[in-house]
Amino acid sequence: MFSSAVPYKNQHYSELKKDCINDKTLFKDPEFPATNASLFFRKPPPGVVEWRRPGVRGAIQLFLEMFTAPGGRINEPHLFVKGISSHDLNQGSVGNCWFVAACSCLALKPNLWKKVIPDHTTQEWDHKQPGNYAGIFHFQFWVFGEWVDVVVDDRLPTINGELIYCHSKDTNEFWSALLEKAYAKLTGCYESLEGGNTGDAVVDFTGAVAEAINLEAEAYYKDAKKQDQLFEDLLKVYEREGIISCSIKAQPHELELRMSNGLVKGHAYSVTAVKKVRIGHGLMAYFKNETIPLIRMRNPWGKTEWKGAWSDSSEEWSKVGDMERGKLGITVEDDGEFWMEFTDWCKFFTDADICRLINTSLISVYKTWNEVVHFGSWTKNAEPLLNRCGGCGNHKQTFLQNPQYLFDVTKEADEVLISLQQKDMKSQRKFGQGENLSIGFGIFKVEVNRKYRMHDILTQQCVNTSTYINARTVFMRCTLPQGRYVIIPTTFKPLTLGDYMIRVFTDVDSGCRELIEDKPKVKCWSSFLGYPQVVTHVYVHGADGLQNQDSTGGADPYVIIYCEGRSVRSPIQKDTLTPMFTTSAIFYRKKPRTPITVEVWNSNAVKDEFMGQVVLSGAVKDSTDPQRLQLRQRGRQMADEMPGIIGVRIITSTQLTAM
Repeated sequence: MFSSAVPYKNQHYSELKKDCINDKTLFKDPEFPATNASLFFRKPPPGVVEWRRPGVRGAIQLFLEMFTAPGGRINEPHLFVKGISSHDLNQGSVGNCWFVAACSCLALKPNLWKKVIPDHTTQEWDHKQPGNYAGIFHFQFWVFGEWVDVVVDDRLPTINGELIYCHSKDTNEFWSALLEKAYAKLTGCYESLEGGNTGDAVVDFTGAVAEAINLEAEAYYKDAKKQDQLFEDLLKVYEREGIISCSIKAQPHELELRMSNGLVKGHAYSVTAVKKVRIGHGLMAYFKNETIPLIRMRNPWGKTEWKGAWSDSSEEWSKVGDMERGKLGITVEDDGEFWMEFTDWCKFFTDADICRLINTSLISVYKTWNEVVHFGSWTKNAEPLLNRCGGCGNHKQTFLQNPQYLFDVTKEADEVLISLQQKDMKSQRKFGQGENLSIGFGIFKVEVNRKYRMHDILTQQCVNTSTYINARTVFMRCTLPQGRYVIIPTTFKPLTLGDYMIRVFTDVDSGCRELIEDKPKVKCWSSFLGYPQVVTHVYVHGADGLQNQDSTGGADPYVIIYCEGRSVRSPIQKDTLTPMFTTSAIFYRKKPRTPITVEVWNSNAVKDEFMGQVVLSGAVKDSTDPQRLQLRQRGRQMADEMPGIIGVRIITSTQLTAM
């Protein structure tokens, strides 16, 4: 996957490094030069900036004063000092705590950071062979559905000999500063990193699916059952290598305001552990098996911690045995990392970003998902059938002019994950733009046999609507019954243009595809075989008063809709004489005078039994109102009634794009 990463700005790391080594020069990146343009577009750093390179002894004499240890010994620069850790990162003068929090989470996951920092061992400074050092590094990010390889040089901005932006607690460790530089290059400059979402950065590091949870609106801390379920969900995400972050809402004047409990408003925290901690001492703790849900976080500042229950030196830790505390690695120091009881976390934090690594591997001990990815655009066209920016469902006249994606749920019920992501526009901030569009989507249950775009909402049911928000990603988890569905991704307002990516995850293949055509195509043989004259929508709501069929009483009915040799069948309704079919079908009819038949059958292990039918003319002039019709016999006894009434609605139009 990563060997095929697309070179950003067409800069190939291996070729550039080889050229620099051959020429015995250090790389200077022309695409992200050591100038003010790479630093800011509006607000300059607080001082005189000097770009410096971490030096190699005997080869590069710049920057060495930064690594002079007590006694005059020079600490040589490294990508990593004693490995990689969430404690390596400290936020600089730009307000990108969201990015630093994401890096802290990343550092805990070796299988993830090794993808973002490829060839980390060969990128490391080799102080024994300084001639192999070229001052060039590369990092890989998941950008809008593809992995992108970003090259940077090692010139870093400093003021008074100190790094301005993200830096490690070890002054000779540079992985975080160089990673931040590569990300700043993607967004145009360092200042473009001012303000953002931790979940977005995590997605860029991993390709994960981000879900935003409003802890305040859902009031988890007031509902023990909801709180327990959320903790189990987060525990599962954490154990399966997912990444979690959180923050506290703040008014503009409250940004990075320190609260009396030690937490900071308008500030992103990385969640570094989710645990059920055993209470008690010695063997009794194991026999009692009493646990308490705790969550551990890290402040990107590397200091300023929670002061309440379960903070570093609180008395609550006396309830936990030494062995359990040792496993948790409790440290009593102001290093920015602290524990909280989950109830307090739900109470004081207002927002959380949950980034799931969705497993699509065919060989796995965990649940495997089927993924379909589509890219599209909200585009404008004066012709309504070609317009693709109709706005949300509030705009009924244009809503169905948006892109549409059809998928099937083939199981009796299936959990579906849907992620709608727009392009990251931070690189446009320097031009006074770059804000996210307000986006969302609706899910409609449609006719079982629909193949063309929806043009009107008749009996199609809107089963779910996402939140509309100006976030980069909108996510939904829902369980849907068997049937065919259409997802309609939209901007909130009509005529708003933009690009998007939609990802649909189901248990089994959903056949998810974009609906492009508005109606059947005219083909070369249409003049011989005929072309549809009308379109008819048939909806079967349900039935009542059906005849007992089973020995135990009741029946297992289903309905079949027939039209011109084609048929649509509903799922079986178990053990009922009053089934709710809620089944619809759409037919493009070449012979408008040929009637449509709706039959009710009882499912039987040996042979299915006919329970009655209705015959519908499907003429344009017929009533479009819901009807309750008496079931009748077939064939010559068609006039004879059978027990049961069926509820149907039928609509026919000569305009093939009417529905």
